[in-house]
Amino acid sequence: MNAAYESPFSARYASKEMLYIFSPDMKFSTWRRLWVSLAKAEMALGLPITPEQVAEMEAHLDDIDYDTARKREKEVRHDVMAHVYTFGKAAPKAAGIIHLGATSAYVGDNTDIIQLREGLRLTRKKLAAVLDKLGTFADEHKAQPTLGFTHFQPAQLTTVGKRATLWMNELLMDLDEIEYRIENLRMLGSKGTTGTQASFMELFDGDEGKIRELEQRIADDFGFAGVVPVSGQTYSRKIDAQALATLSGIAQSASKFATDLRLLQHLKEIEEPFEAHQIGSSAMPYKRNPMRSERICALARYVICDSLNPAFTAATQWFERTLDDSANKRISVPEAFLAVDAILNIMLNVVSGLVVYPKVIGQRVMNELPFMATENIMMSAVKRGGDRQELHERIREHSMAAGKRIKEEGLDNDLIDRIAADPMFGLTRAEIEKELDPKNYIGRCPSQVNAFLSECVQPKIAPYLDGSDMQVEINL
Repeated sequence: MNAAYESPFSARYASKEMLYIFSPDMKFSTWRRLWVSLAKAEMALGLPITPEQVAEMEAHLDDIDYDTARKREKEVRHDVMAHVYTFGKAAPKAAGIIHLGATSAYVGDNTDIIQLREGLRLTRKKLAAVLDKLGTFADEHKAQPTLGFTHFQPAQLTTVGKRATLWMNELLMDLDEIEYRIENLRMLGSKGTTGTQASFMELFDGDEGKIRELEQRIADDFGFAGVVPVSGQTYSRKIDAQALATLSGIAQSASKFATDLRLLQHLKEIEEPFEAHQIGSSAMPYKRNPMRSERICALARYVICDSLNPAFTAATQWFERTLDDSANKRISVPEAFLAVDAILNIMLNVVSGLVVYPKVIGQRVMNELPFMATENIMMSAVKRGGDRQELHERIREHSMAAGKRIKEEGLDNDLIDRIAADPMFGLTRAEIEKELDPKNYIGRCPSQVNAFLSECVQPKIAPYLDGSDMQVEINL
């Protein structure tokens, strides 16, 4: 019996990799690495810290005594100081210099930035894998004519592959956003209680050059280009808002893809994977519900709404900081990453096994193509001496009659028969049917797909593909 609430992100949706990034082990071991980095930089810049103290700290980066930390936090009501105490117990020779000159935000906020970067990197990798799979699908079906829809009403033809590039283009925009966020992330650094670095001015006897070097050394240790130029006690909460806006963009793109797929599955043209023993409905055994796509849409809705949390937090921070951000960001930021991770896992599963039904697609095309071919048919008749205006009116009349037959009587489209029987056109049925090759109505679709994949997609995703076929496990 499990009597305690368990987050679905942990139990069902998110990957082990993303769960680790926002785990206590990742968080608190990063705190310790930040304390080591601070101590090493302070030692290098002349403060009385010894290599022995640093070595002792480095020997205990991951063996965190959580029981001791919990007991100490219950006593002092301060998580950072509880972990300073616990780290000092593990490294007693260094206990007196751990966290020297720093405030809580030094470990808390710098760790948050590191987690944002790692979360975005994992998201980028999975997004690239989804684009790679969709690219294969688009290339395979780039010349397969299909009925295009505007307003979900029959429009001109497109191709199955060209439609897939529309999904991909939005995801590619999201990839650009992720890259921008990663490239422009900066650590908080060591700014002190209100961002003035007064404590470090005291430690380094007013030597501002050493303080600037201290921060750059810490940034170098963690692979960042630098630190934010100014701050209050914390980094600007707009950084969280920007990161979640990027995740919201992925959710929007994913939901558009999944919604289109749900509609296509209703039309019986394309289906998401359906396993041999999968049950679509407890009451209707024949059903094949698009449950994966529905879950993408559900999780996407959550992310889009969740992205408002850091926006409100950024808007309501007071002066150099308030603490009403902490409880909110502790939930909203990790869960946005976990939800997007789940979305991309499901998308990767779906796009790896899309099922296309060309005969159904072709039948729908041919039901509508006679209407689309009327301009070409009319031009053929004009070349034989017909009057364009008279022919246009006659085609309009035949089209209305054929449409009425389809909608009111449920019969087939007989427009071609009507035109072939009309002496005004002077065309045989065989001559008219020459105008009914769907490939004559797909424009540049195949070449558009080729150019998009080779010029836009592959150069962008290549750095994030390691040559292996990314496999994900999803719990349905």
